[in-house]
Amino acid sequence: MAFCDLHTHSIYSDGTDSPAQLLAQAQALGLSHLALTDHNTVDGLPEFLEAAKATSVVPVCGVEFTVDMDGTELHLLALGLVPAHFPIIRERLCRLMEQKEESSRLLVSNLRKAGFDLDYDAIAGTTPHGMINRSHIAAALTQKGYTETNKEAFTRLLDPKVGYYQEPERLDFWDALAFIRELGAVSILAHPLYQLSEEALRAALPKAIEAGLMGMESVYGSFTPQQRQLAYRIAEEHGLLHSGGSDYHGPRKPSISLGIGKGDLQVPSQWALAILDKLNG
Repeated sequence: MAFCDLHTHSIYSDGTDSPAQLLAQAQALGLSHLALTDHNTVDGLPEFLEAAKATSVVPVCGVEFTVDMDGTELHLLALGLVPAHFPIIRERLCRLMEQKEESSRLLVSNLRKAGFDLDYDAIAGTTPHGMINRSHIAAALTQKGYTETNKEAFTRLLDPKVGYYQEPERLDFWDALAFIRELGAVSILAHPLYQLSEEALRAALPKAIEAGLMGMESVYGSFTPQQRQLAYRIAEEHGLLHSGGSDYHGPRKPSISLGIGKGDLQVPSQWALAILDKLNG
């Protein structure tokens, strides 16, 4: 059986590998398809498409939107994008990305006032487009020895409840579903059992499907076997497309490897083919 990975991140958001490096790894692993789904940006996708020409890996262009569903943060993938979509998505995200930058600048400023020696421009210089998020700031805190791990940085310093971080505005979940539908892409609810309990997920799905949700991640790099079984069953019960991926970020998530997650991840290539068939249908 052939396998794929439909959830990865590059240096264009908070990953550590370039799109070309991701594809080289996918080729070495024998993956049939690879999706690049950077957070709230499509800036890495032109490089991704160009680099894929030198491999046998089928590139699946995507983006991971951070959205708000009635006060709960969720992540929504749009898969099957084409170059004509890129400027439309950039325009849609422009204001939100400006607010995200303001939020990150304020976070660094608040941390500096509290005695943490951080420099916003230096952190921004680690990304191709100068846009950063909390993952980059967590890495900077860890590199300077303020925290032992990025996870500790999030828990001890970067959680909104601590007070340094003020969350920026997010896309509305329902508006994002409509936007993806208008693009003609496939909407996938990412790691659904991370932000939602089983009860909340089951309660939300009928309305979400009516609004255009087409699939959900039945397998995910950090899911337990029990969570994978539950997510698969819920997707089946609701007639949703199956999707899955590692959510690979490189060393920023050291326990997660491309294609295999924690070592036991297997995303069937048939799932990628079904998603691509949905685009053509």
